[in-house]
Amino acid sequence: MSNSVAASPPGAAPRATEPTRRTLSPRQADTVDRLVKAGLAEIRESGFDDLTIRNVARRAGVAPATAYNYFSSREHLVTELFWRRLSARRDPATASGASPVERVTATLRAITTVVADEPELSAACTQAMLGADPEVVLLRYRIGAEMHRRVLQALGDDADPEVVGALEIAISGALLQTGMGYLTYDEMTERLTGTATLLMRGEQ
Repeated sequence: MSNSVAASPPGAAPRATEPTRRTLSPRQADTVDRLVKAGLAEIRESGFDDLTIRNVARRAGVAPATAYNYFSSREHLVTELFWRRLSARRDPATASGASPVERVTATLRAITTVVADEPELSAACTQAMLGADPEVVLLRYRIGAEMHRRVLQALGDDADPEVVGALEIAISGALLQTGMGYLTYDEMTERLTGTATLLMRGEQ
Protein backbone atom coordinates (compact mmCIF):
# COMPACT_ATOMS: atom_id res chain seq x y z
CA MET A 1 0.00 0.00 0.00
CA SER A 2 1.25 3.46 -0.77
CA ASN A 3 1.48 6.29 1.72
CA SER A 4 -1.42 7.94 -0.09
CA VAL A 5 -3.69 5.41 1.54
CA ALA A 6 -3.14 6.56 5.09
CA ALA A 7 -2.37 10.15 4.21
CA SER A 8 -5.68 10.75 2.41
CA PRO A 9 -7.61 13.73 3.80
CA PRO A 10 -10.53 12.58 5.94
CA GLY A 11 -13.67 12.30 3.89
CA ALA A 12 -12.01 13.73 0.79
CA ALA A 13 -12.93 11.22 -1.88
CA PRO A 14 -11.81 11.97 -5.43
CA ARG A 15 -14.27 12.44 -8.24
CA ALA A 16 -14.62 8.92 -9.57
CA THR A 17 -17.36 6.72 -10.90
CA GLU A 18 -19.74 5.77 -8.12
CA PRO A 19 -19.48 2.05 -7.39
CA THR A 20 -22.40 0.03 -8.70
CA ARG A 21 -22.64 -1.67 -5.33
CA ARG A 22 -24.14 1.47 -3.78
CA THR A 23 -27.47 0.91 -5.56
CA LEU A 24 -27.72 -2.87 -5.45
CA SER A 25 -30.86 -4.88 -5.16
CA PRO A 26 -30.78 -7.79 -2.68
CA ARG A 27 -30.12 -10.17 -5.56
CA GLN A 28 -27.29 -8.04 -6.91
CA ALA A 29 -25.80 -7.69 -3.44
CA ASP A 30 -25.80 -11.46 -3.14
CA THR A 31 -23.95 -11.71 -6.46
CA VAL A 32 -21.31 -9.25 -5.27
CA ASP A 33 -20.90 -11.15 -2.00
CA ARG A 34 -20.38 -14.37 -3.93
CA LEU A 35 -17.81 -12.72 -6.16
CA VAL A 36 -15.89 -11.33 -3.19
CA LYS A 37 -15.88 -14.71 -1.46
CA ALA A 38 -14.83 -16.42 -4.68
CA GLY A 39 -12.05 -13.88 -5.09
CA LEU A 40 -10.75 -14.63 -1.60
CA ALA A 41 -10.83 -18.36 -2.34
CA GLU A 42 -8.90 -17.81 -5.58
CA ILE A 43 -6.26 -15.73 -3.80
CA ARG A 44 -5.83 -18.32 -1.08
CA GLU A 45 -5.47 -21.05 -3.68
CA SER A 46 -3.38 -19.38 -6.39
CA GLY A 47 -2.26 -15.95 -5.20
CA PHE A 48 -2.70 -12.58 -6.85
CA ASP A 49 -0.58 -13.23 -9.95
CA ASP A 50 -2.99 -15.86 -11.25
CA LEU A 51 -6.15 -14.05 -10.16
CA THR A 52 -8.55 -13.17 -12.97
CA ILE A 53 -12.11 -11.89 -12.96
CA ARG A 54 -13.01 -14.74 -15.29
CA ASN A 55 -11.81 -17.37 -12.81
CA VAL A 56 -13.55 -15.58 -9.96
CA ALA A 57 -16.77 -15.49 -11.95
CA ARG A 58 -16.54 -19.19 -12.71
CA ARG A 59 -16.02 -20.03 -9.05
CA ALA A 60 -18.93 -17.76 -8.06
CA GLY A 61 -21.20 -19.33 -10.67
CA VAL A 62 -21.83 -16.16 -12.68
CA ALA A 63 -21.01 -15.05 -16.20
CA PRO A 64 -17.76 -13.08 -16.67
CA ALA A 65 -19.73 -10.20 -18.16
CA THR A 66 -21.84 -10.08 -15.01
CA ALA A 67 -18.73 -10.03 -12.82
CA TYR A 68 -17.32 -7.10 -14.81
CA ASN A 69 -20.53 -5.18 -14.15
CA TYR A 70 -19.50 -5.05 -10.49
CA PHE A 71 -15.71 -5.17 -10.57
CA SER A 72 -13.79 -3.35 -13.24
CA SER A 73 -10.55 -5.20 -12.50
CA ARG A 74 -8.99 -7.72 -10.17
CA GLU A 75 -7.42 -4.79 -8.31
CA HIS A 76 -10.89 -3.37 -7.72
CA LEU A 77 -12.13 -6.69 -6.34
CA VAL A 78 -9.18 -7.14 -3.96
CA THR A 79 -9.37 -3.56 -2.70
CA GLU A 80 -13.09 -4.03 -2.08
CA LEU A 81 -12.24 -7.14 -0.10
CA PHE A 82 -9.80 -5.20 2.10
CA TRP A 83 -12.35 -2.39 2.57
CA ARG A 84 -15.01 -4.84 3.67
CA ARG A 85 -12.70 -6.45 6.18
CA LEU A 86 -11.60 -3.10 7.57
CA SER A 87 -15.19 -1.89 7.83
CA ALA A 88 -16.21 -5.05 9.66
CA ARG A 89 -13.36 -4.76 12.16
CA ARG A 90 -14.72 -2.86 15.14
CA ASP A 91 -12.70 -0.27 16.96
CA PRO A 92 -10.83 -2.04 19.77
CA ALA A 93 -12.17 -1.79 23.30
CA THR A 94 -9.66 -0.20 25.65
CA ALA A 95 -9.59 -0.31 29.42
CA SER A 96 -10.91 2.67 31.34
CA GLY A 97 -8.07 5.06 32.03
CA ALA A 98 -5.92 3.75 29.17
CA SER A 99 -3.21 6.15 28.08
CA PRO A 100 -3.19 7.72 24.60
CA VAL A 101 -0.30 5.42 23.65
CA GLU A 102 -2.25 2.35 24.77
CA ARG A 103 -5.35 3.47 22.89
CA VAL A 104 -3.52 4.25 19.67
CA THR A 105 -1.47 1.05 19.87
CA ALA A 106 -4.67 -1.00 20.13
CA THR A 107 -6.11 0.90 17.16
CA LEU A 108 -3.01 0.38 15.04
CA ARG A 109 -3.03 -3.32 15.83
CA ALA A 110 -6.70 -3.63 14.83
CA ILE A 111 -6.09 -1.90 11.49
CA THR A 112 -2.92 -3.72 10.53
CA THR A 113 -4.19 -7.19 11.36
CA VAL A 114 -7.11 -6.99 8.92
CA VAL A 115 -5.31 -9.50 6.69
CA ALA A 116 -3.15 -11.07 9.40
CA ASP A 117 -2.09 -14.69 9.04
CA GLU A 118 -2.98 -14.70 5.32
CA PRO A 119 0.23 -13.92 3.43
CA GLU A 120 -1.34 -14.44 0.00
CA LEU A 121 -4.13 -11.98 0.77
CA SER A 122 -1.72 -9.49 2.33
CA ALA A 123 0.49 -9.57 -0.77
CA ALA A 124 -2.56 -9.26 -3.04
CA CYS A 125 -3.82 -6.19 -1.17
CA THR A 126 -0.38 -4.59 -1.32
CA GLN A 127 -0.33 -4.89 -5.11
CA ALA A 128 -3.99 -4.17 -5.78
CA MET A 129 -4.26 -1.00 -3.73
CA LEU A 130 -1.50 0.67 -5.74
CA GLY A 131 -3.66 0.46 -8.86
CA ALA A 132 -4.81 3.49 -10.87
CA ASP A 133 -8.27 2.07 -11.58
CA PRO A 134 -10.77 4.86 -10.63
CA GLU A 135 -12.70 2.42 -8.44
CA VAL A 136 -9.49 1.48 -6.62
CA VAL A 137 -8.66 5.16 -6.13
CA LEU A 138 -12.11 5.79 -4.64
CA LEU A 139 -11.80 2.86 -2.25
CA ARG A 140 -8.25 3.87 -1.35
CA TYR A 141 -9.49 7.28 -0.26
CA ARG A 142 -12.24 5.67 1.78
CA ILE A 143 -9.75 3.37 3.47
CA GLY A 144 -7.45 6.30 4.20
CA ALA A 145 -10.32 8.32 5.65
CA GLU A 146 -11.37 5.42 7.86
CA MET A 147 -7.83 4.94 9.14
CA HIS A 148 -7.62 8.67 9.86
CA ARG A 149 -10.91 8.55 11.76
CA ARG A 150 -9.79 5.67 13.92
CA VAL A 151 -6.40 7.14 14.76
CA LEU A 152 -7.98 10.50 15.59
CA GLN A 153 -10.58 8.81 17.77
CA ALA A 154 -7.85 7.00 19.70
CA LEU A 155 -5.81 10.16 20.20
CA GLY A 156 -8.64 12.61 20.82
CA ASP A 157 -9.82 15.66 18.92
CA ASP A 158 -6.99 17.80 20.29
CA ALA A 159 -4.33 15.48 18.85
CA ASP A 160 -1.32 17.03 17.15
CA PRO A 161 -2.01 16.81 13.38
CA GLU A 162 1.65 16.04 12.73
CA VAL A 163 1.50 13.04 15.08
CA VAL A 164 -1.70 11.84 13.41
CA GLY A 165 -0.10 12.12 9.98
CA ALA A 166 3.07 10.36 11.09
CA LEU A 167 1.07 7.46 12.55
CA GLU A 168 -0.95 7.13 9.34
CA ILE A 169 2.26 6.95 7.31
CA ALA A 170 3.61 4.38 9.77
CA ILE A 171 0.51 2.23 9.21
CA SER A 172 0.93 2.37 5.42
CA GLY A 173 4.62 1.57 5.64
CA ALA A 174 4.03 -1.34 7.99
CA LEU A 175 1.33 -2.82 5.76
CA LEU A 176 3.51 -2.40 2.69
CA GLN A 177 6.54 -4.06 4.27
CA THR A 178 4.44 -6.91 5.60
CA GLY A 179 2.75 -7.41 2.23
CA MET A 180 6.19 -7.57 0.60
CA GLY A 181 7.32 -10.17 3.11
CA TYR A 182 9.88 -7.96 4.86
CA LEU A 183 8.09 -8.16 8.22
CA THR A 184 5.96 -10.71 9.99
CA TYR A 185 2.78 -9.49 11.64
CA ASP A 186 4.35 -9.89 15.06
CA GLU A 187 7.32 -7.76 13.97
CA MET A 188 4.99 -5.20 12.42
CA THR A 189 2.97 -4.86 15.62
CA GLU A 190 6.15 -4.47 17.67
CA ARG A 191 7.52 -1.77 15.37
CA LEU A 192 4.25 0.16 15.30
CA THR A 193 4.09 0.06 19.07
CA GLY A 194 7.62 1.43 19.23
CA THR A 195 6.79 4.10 16.65
CA ALA A 196 3.69 5.22 18.56
CA THR A 197 5.63 5.37 21.82
CA LEU A 198 8.41 7.41 20.18
CA LEU A 199 6.02 9.87 18.57
CA MET A 200 3.95 10.31 21.72
CA ARG A 201 6.61 10.69 24.37
CA GLY A 202 5.22 12.52 27.36
CA GLU A 203 1.65 11.33 26.69
CA GLN A 204 1.92 7.88 28.31
